[in-house]
Amino acid sequence: MKTGTYNIDLEFSQILDLVRQLPKKEKIRLSKELEKEIIGAKLTSLLKAFRTDELDQSTIDKEVEVVRAELYAKSKAK
Repeated sequence: MKTGTYNIDLEFSQILDLVRQLPKKEKIRLSKELEKEIIGAKLTSLLKAFRTDELDQSTIDKEVEVVRAELYAKSKAK
């Protein structure tokens, strides 16, 4: 079977009709591909939301040491 790239204008209902004609195995494959795309977009969005120039590795290391010291002190108090 020869494959190629085609650009055609389809409405959502037309695409849905085509998908409904696919065998179950192909529907699952399509679903997984769409899920990958959505997860990638959500991850990119999440990473952008938490990106900051105000936090450097030194600050993170200091905070980690503070928390570790607190946890260690709590474990010794028991």
